[in-house]
Amino acid sequence: QVQLVESGGGLVQAGGSLRLSCAASGRTFSSATMGWFRQAPGKERAFVAAITWSGGNTYYANSVKGRFTLSRDIAKNTVYLQMNSLKPEDTAVYYCAADMDGTASYNYWGQGTQVTVSS
Repeated sequence: QVQLVESGGGLVQAGGSLRLSCAASGRTFSSATMGWFRQAPGKERAFVAAITWSGGNTYYANSVKGRFTLSRDIAKNTVYLQMNSLKPEDTAVYYCAADMDGTASYNYWGQGTQVTVSS
């Protein structure tokens, strides 16, 4: 069974930085795409970024492009979301998710970690 555990959320001032981690376990991730999503109060969950486990190809939502960087450490089975130049509108619960077979179906989700950006 796939398990995803996020960490690294917190409270930061606008313009600051945070790094979220997603530790993955339970299966081989060589064919997986790992994604980050976020959900702000009163809004639907939205795509933030994704990375292919094998090739390290990355994809970003326009709202975070140039500010967020996604990377993975294969040896540690961990994905990192480096968030710079944070804005109050980045405030949300951030979720790590796994698409295990590259079909764009994120079937596994972490519990989420809160990111709050104060103005």
